[in-house]
Amino acid sequence: MEDFPATPNAGPVILQVLPALETGGVERGTVEITAAIARAGGTPLVASAGGRLAASVERAGGRNILLPLTGRSPWRIWRNARKLADIIRRENVALVHARSRGPAWSAWLACRRTGAKFVTTYHGAYNEELPYKRRYNAVMAKGEIVIAISQFIAGLVRARHGVDPARIRIIPRGVDPAIFDPAKVTTERLISMARKWRLPDGAPTIMLPGRLTRWKGQSVLVAALARMQCRDAVVLLVGADQGRDRFAREISAEAARLGVADRVRMLGQCDDMPVAYMLADVVVNASTDPEAFGRVVIEGQAMARPVIAANHGGAAETITHDVTGWHVPPGDADALAQALDFVLSLSEQARAELGATARANVAAQYTVQAMQDATLAVYRDVLG
Repeated sequence: MEDFPATPNAGPVILQVLPALETGGVERGTVEITAAIARAGGTPLVASAGGRLAASVERAGGRNILLPLTGRSPWRIWRNARKLADIIRRENVALVHARSRGPAWSAWLACRRTGAKFVTTYHGAYNEELPYKRRYNAVMAKGEIVIAISQFIAGLVRARHGVDPARIRIIPRGVDPAIFDPAKVTTERLISMARKWRLPDGAPTIMLPGRLTRWKGQSVLVAALARMQCRDAVVLLVGADQGRDRFAREISAEAARLGVADRVRMLGQCDDMPVAYMLADVVVNASTDPEAFGRVVIEGQAMARPVIAANHGGAAETITHDVTGWHVPPGDADALAQALDFVLSLSEQARAELGATARANVAAQYTVQAMQDATLAVYRDVLG
């Protein structure tokens, strides 16, 4: 990893802004870049409303600045812009990296007032259902460099906002292959989690990791489970509901209606995902809306698990069909059921060989180290 250019005191002060530090790819990416800035000799700051990953920012060498960046009202955006401008001046911030739309508007205004550089990461395929939404989303295309997390997002940025391709850098998300390593998962950890989750001995396990929210496709997987030829498979829905109790009840009711309630587990947040992946015979991404990237796809592949993903968005880029995993049409429960039956019918050797190929592909293309290096290169280019 190349260091930042030396300055009389230290490397540049870089401020990342996002709504909060709860769970999710944006938040984990923030922590990973905090660590990279610190290792390269810079000073990493993170402004957010705080959350469960705030301690991870501190452990990575960064400093948290509590700011209520979760609001979207014009009044809140202008007030936060004033506060961010004060922070930029007080901390001598050279560059602000915005990762979400509300905070990005405040950060863009603050950078205009102070002269700090402005970079964005376009993290999502933001919807445009309401007339004003494209203008609201457009702030994510205002970065001096716009980081797109997939080819899919890069094309969307060009088409929606007319951004010059020279201002777009495609930097895929990554995993740490030293953490997501099947060889490092101990038998004791596997037994402990299998008991905690009450997994039946010998039953095939199908895991969908992701927040419990409608577009992640949990209901599609439950419908597919009911249509599978394999009648003893168990579905593990791993991810926080973040207060979506109503949707959780809908999934339970649908599973009961389809006669598979005893084979569906809603397990909540998991803090040891490498073990969770190792307990899965198949990992599924069933998102009905296109994923901007789909980190769980590469995490599953890094753990040498067979992965089936909806064939759209960023998830379509990280799987080579029938080589490192399989694609199915989005929202198609019948196709997903057929794919699951096919994968579970494969021999252990065939699944192991595909898993090894998938893990090697992730190590070559989708690591945290590569993502960190490419992001630091963006900072260096913008700072001159």
